[in-house]
Amino acid sequence: MHRQIAGTLTSPKTKWFVLAFWVIALAASIPFFSKLADVQNNQASSWLPASAESTRGLDKLTPFQSPNSVATTVVYTSATVTGTPLLELAQGDVPALQSIKSSDGAPAVDGKITAPLLSQDKQVVQLTLNFNVGKNGWSKMPGLVKDIRQIADHSGVTVHVTGQGGSAADASAAFGGLDSTLLIAALGVVVAILLFVYRSPTLWLVPIVSVVVGILVTFGFVYMLAKYAHLTVNGQSQAILSILCIGAGTDYALLLVSRYREELRNYEDRHEAMAHALHRAAPAILASAGTVILGMLCLTFAEMSSTSGMGPVVAVGVAVTYLVMATLLPALLVICGRWIFWPKRPAVGSEEPTESGIWAKVGQRIAVRPRAVWIGTALVLGIACIGLVQLNANGLTNDHTYTKEFDSVAGQKVLVTHGMADNSNRLLVVANADPVAAAAVQAALEKVDGLAILPGSQQKVFQIDPPKGGVIAFGAVIQADLSTQTAFDTVSAARSAVHAVPGADALVTGTSAMYLDTKLASQRDDKVIIPIVLVVVLLVLMILLRALVAPLMLLATVVLSFGAALGISVLLFKYAFHFAGSDASFPLFAFVFLVALGIDYNIFLMTRVREEAQHRGTRAGALIGLTSTGGVITSAGLVLAATFLILGSLPLVFLAELGVTVALGVMLDTMIVRSILVTALNLDLGDKIWWPSRPAAGALSPAGAEA
Repeated sequence: MHRQIAGTLTSPKTKWFVLAFWVIALAASIPFFSKLADVQNNQASSWLPASAESTRGLDKLTPFQSPNSVATTVVYTSATVTGTPLLELAQGDVPALQSIKSSDGAPAVDGKITAPLLSQDKQVVQLTLNFNVGKNGWSKMPGLVKDIRQIADHSGVTVHVTGQGGSAADASAAFGGLDSTLLIAALGVVVAILLFVYRSPTLWLVPIVSVVVGILVTFGFVYMLAKYAHLTVNGQSQAILSILCIGAGTDYALLLVSRYREELRNYEDRHEAMAHALHRAAPAILASAGTVILGMLCLTFAEMSSTSGMGPVVAVGVAVTYLVMATLLPALLVICGRWIFWPKRPAVGSEEPTESGIWAKVGQRIAVRPRAVWIGTALVLGIACIGLVQLNANGLTNDHTYTKEFDSVAGQKVLVTHGMADNSNRLLVVANADPVAAAAVQAALEKVDGLAILPGSQQKVFQIDPPKGGVIAFGAVIQADLSTQTAFDTVSAARSAVHAVPGADALVTGTSAMYLDTKLASQRDDKVIIPIVLVVVLLVLMILLRALVAPLMLLATVVLSFGAALGISVLLFKYAFHFAGSDASFPLFAFVFLVALGIDYNIFLMTRVREEAQHRGTRAGALIGLTSTGGVITSAGLVLAATFLILGSLPLVFLAELGVTVALGVMLDTMIVRSILVTALNLDLGDKIWWPSRPAAGALSPAGAEA
């Protein structure tokens, strides 16, 4: 940022206009903060691309069922009430279940409830019903499940609600309190870290107030985009948005406050000190925010609607956070004055404590044998990458999705234990209504393994109502949990069978088909988006540093750090946490966040190194850059790592794994990659890192002339 602009933003008069602007923006955003959950869309069908077969199949099935229909299975089990009495008890609940109303008073059940089915051992009964919950009605499922439990409350009988509806209710519970509990926990952690870093009972308030303003304004803006611009927001993207706004905002605050405190030792007027601090720090913060924003926008190339929607959501959050930290934070700091640093107020001419701190000593040790240091460090990180061979990102089954057992998972286990297939997990096939083609499709489906025989029949396939709109629909029950590989194999076999029928134009959909298409789309996104992110980050670094060697070097170190973090994390997930695997989208999200965020700390370091290299030479600049930024970058990394670990408080394996991996990767970046590996490379390569540009003429190394 140009010094004149920086000075204008924090002048004695302008600072009050900046404060007034954000107060107005905050007042306008607060009413929408708690409403963001109302526009979330967590239905699996809305996450998929329009080109997926399951999505196209659902569109064609519209004449037969609402695309917002949620199949739900009620499981009755008892050790004392068994056989016919248990079956009659469930049958007696059907009229009351059929009359369940939604929150607006309209009938909630779509169609007729199927007759209850009794297990062969006479201990379990299941019945299936469909709820029409509307486009964003996943949040209604907890209330509907509560109604089911009230109706099916019988002495001596345990009731589980499973299937797609039960899973939706559990997902709602898993994300419950997202807009309050998660934020409070993350902010609490950040406050504790800032108190430790600043050792001031007052200074932490200014960054926290700025961060909170950024979050509230961001949530209001994202709400508007979701409601009126059809931006897909789900529970995962809202959780990550919250954490990233807090972590990134605090990081930017740490860097700016550090530079401001440094300039207060050089200038008596705090407005002039802030102008210089903002002039020096803002470009690095802008480059950091820009890298994350561009990295997130790369997600828009994803086929997965949930992934492509997350990109703009997070990008908006980072952009608003940057604007707040580059305008409101400086204004608040100069309004408060030097007293905000109490009890250690920086005075003009006082010694900068970082000049003789721990990072100065680390730099001196590295400078003795820099080549041996960076080679040894790279080898250690390379060894950590070996853990990647244990990565299993083929998706998680329903019973492995959560870190604790929800009722929908318990219900599925009861059905499996008693030899029953969940009737709500249906394979749905839609084809042209031509009689010959339709008969061939039905015959082909009958030969598919993994489909259940219908009760009282020798058939697997049933027709859904008479043909409508020129198409005919068939259904079958898959004999497997909806997100298992067995279910996926059944879907693939069904697709191969019906696609071979000439003139049928058959499409296979259903819940398991949606999960399979999600997995396939995620694997495709990995191959497409990861290279795009690498190219974008490289271009940003080349523009910022006006060099080629340094950006390539920095990108290589961050990728190595990512591999090491993921390798160690995979081993932790398998042998310490005993997770069954990872979600198919996990590697992509871990990569994007670690590369985009990990490069931030190298940007903070290298912009200072280049600034110093123009006057002192690259090797001296490397040591000064490490010494001056070491403390603030380490603190920033600690904040970001701690905030991402908060994701583990949500009972979802995906978010727990993402939080641990990003936290570990950030700490590797700050403590090892940035402080040791990059510094050693800078010291070893010297001016060569700036090729094809050169440092300022006459720049000297500590020994005299730069080698």
